[in-house]
Amino acid sequence: MLLGFSRERRRRRLRAQPVPSHWRAIISRNLPFFDRLPKADQKELLGHVQVFLAEKRFEGCGGLDITDEMRLTIATQACLLLLHRKANYFPQLLTILVYPSGFFVNQPRPVDGPIWADGEEGRLGETGRTMGSLVLAWDAAKSGANDPSDGKNVVLHEFAHQLDFEDSAADGVPNLRSRDDRRSWFQVMKMEFAALRAADETGISTLLDTYGASNPAEFFAVVTEAFFERPRALRRQHPKLYREMERFFRQNPAAYSSEPENISRP
Repeated sequence: MLLGFSRERRRRRLRAQPVPSHWRAIISRNLPFFDRLPKADQKELLGHVQVFLAEKRFEGCGGLDITDEMRLTIATQACLLLLHRKANYFPQLLTILVYPSGFFVNQPRPVDGPIWADGEEGRLGETGRTMGSLVLAWDAAKSGANDPSDGKNVVLHEFAHQLDFEDSAADGVPNLRSRDDRRSWFQVMKMEFAALRAADETGISTLLDTYGASNPAEFFAVVTEAFFERPRALRRQHPKLYREMERFFRQNPAAYSSEPENISRP
């Protein structure tokens, strides 16, 4: 109890600190969505960024030296997911590992029937419930930030997984406020996940990345990308899904998105 009170007092102090001017310059340059946010949201977001940077450790991999630009670009995108909600700052996460570009991991893959073999698989991001860390490719993190309406954002994707982990499960269900919220969430997500799996199996073009058909955890991460990157298209094509995300995140990104009104399916 005392530890929690002390932590929250420290976080309030961090959120209240003035933000260095060069931070704002970097964020405005690398994250076009920031200047379109209401002033109150900008202030809240910068406060969250200060807490995040104080509590999380960044490590460069593959010879990469971590800079303020990298830390701020990644942290600001991650903290966008915390706006308007009681922020616990991704409690399962300790370290963000950053590679210059895509990296490879050993991944078992099916070869023939029940036969599996280890092989290398390219990744732009990775995290896990018991890892305590999150891995990102810097070039992908930066390009995802610079184009806020392409529907692809590895930082939002991986940090959505971190939100999913907060209830100690990786099932595509973050912490929801009430029984009614959970009932509505399950109904809509079950229907939308089944529709995406059907589209993936039949080759039908979809707004949502069919990688989300892999499992419910990936579905939530993919929908989070679409919600913040292509909110107007998501609201038009999947209104029930948009409402669930709007209720959970307590945001309406369609109001500040740079996405063209007439954007269509890929």
